[in-house]
Amino acid sequence: MIPTMILFGLVFGRWWRVSLLAAAVFWPVVLLAGDAIGLDGSLVTAAALGVLNVAAGVAIHQSVLWIVRNTVTQRARAKNP
Repeated sequence: MIPTMILFGLVFGRWWRVSLLAAAVFWPVVLLAGDAIGLDGSLVTAAALGVLNVAAGVAIHQSVLWIVRNTVTQRARAKNP
């Protein structure tokens, strides 16, 4: 399940605030629906871990986006001095 959350962050990393909020809400709901956890203190921990996993995917997405934008800008400047 962890790779699923990282993939979610990779795909929706452009909208990182919404992605992190969705992870905090929907990951505990998925775990509750699958009877993986109960309604206790572990629910908050599950939400935090879901957000951390999505944040890893978002960080990768944002890093790749920054590299691509930087490369395109440098090539454009080199082409048209």
